[in-house]
Amino acid sequence: MADNKVFNWRRNITRLIITLVLMIYTVITLFPMLWSIYSSLKSSNEILASPWGLPSKLNFQNYINAFTKANMGDYFLNSIFITVLSLVLLLVLAIPTSYVLARFKFMFSKTLKNIFVAGLFIQVMIYLVPLFLLVNKVHLLNNRLVLCIIYAVTSLPFTIFLLISFMKSIPKDYEDAAMIDGCNYFGILVKIIVPMVKPAVVTVSIFSALGFWNEFPLAFTFISSSSKKTLSVGLANLMEIQRYATDWGALFAGLAIVMIPTLLFYVFTQKKLTEGVSIGGLKG
Repeated sequence: MADNKVFNWRRNITRLIITLVLMIYTVITLFPMLWSIYSSLKSSNEILASPWGLPSKLNFQNYINAFTKANMGDYFLNSIFITVLSLVLLLVLAIPTSYVLARFKFMFSKTLKNIFVAGLFIQVMIYLVPLFLLVNKVHLLNNRLVLCIIYAVTSLPFTIFLLISFMKSIPKDYEDAAMIDGCNYFGILVKIIVPMVKPAVVTVSIFSALGFWNEFPLAFTFISSSSKKTLSVGLANLMEIQRYATDWGALFAGLAIVMIPTLLFYVFTQKKLTEGVSIGGLKG
C-alpha cells in the first residue's frame, strides 16, 4: 500500500513538472507572436513609449499603410500564386514517381530511391550558388515559374520518401482486381492509389505549402523585380525601409500579414496533419 502511495506521488510530481515545462514553453512560443500582433495595432509613438503595453485604440491604419505604401498586397498575391503553383507541380511530379518506385522493380530503381533519400540531407544553401549561376546562364532569373519549379524539385526527396512508404503498404490485390477490369497503370494510379494515400498527400501538401509560403533564400536570390517578390522577401524589404522611416506600426503590420495566414492555415489543417503523421508512423 505504501509503495502504491509513493508511486502515485512520484507520478503526480512528474506530471506536474511536465505540465509546468509545457506551460512555460507555450508562453515562450506564443508571447512573441501575440506581442507582434497587438503591436501592429499600435501607433509608432505607443510602440516606442510602451513596447509591452496594450494599444490605447486599435490602429488599423498600419495595415492600410503596409498594403498600399509597402506593396504587401502585391507580395501577398505573389506568395499565393507561387505556393499554389509550386504545390501543383510538386504533386504532379512526386505522385507518379513514388508509384513507380514503390511498385515496380527495374534497373537502378533502388539507386534512384537512395538518391532521393540522400536528397533529404542536402540543404538549400549548399547548392544555392551553383543553381543561381545555372539559372543566370540560361537567362531565367526573375521568373516566378522558374522559382516554382525550383521549389517543387527541391521538395521532391521528402515528398517521395513519405509517399513511397504509404504506397508500399497498399495490398497489390487492389491493383490486380483493377487490371482484371481493364484498368491501365494510369487509371490504377488515379482511381486506386491516390485515393488510398490521401492522408499522405494531405500531409506533404501541408508541409510543402507552409515551406513555400515562408521560404526566403531562394525567393530572395532568384526574384529581383519588386512586382514579383514574395511576402517573405517583401517583409525583409519593409524592415529595411521602416527601420529608417521609423514607422514601426507598419513594420509590425507587415509581420502580422506574413504570420497570420500561416497560423490560420495550421489551425484549420492540424487535425489532418496529425492524422497523416500518425498513419505514416504506424505504416513505416
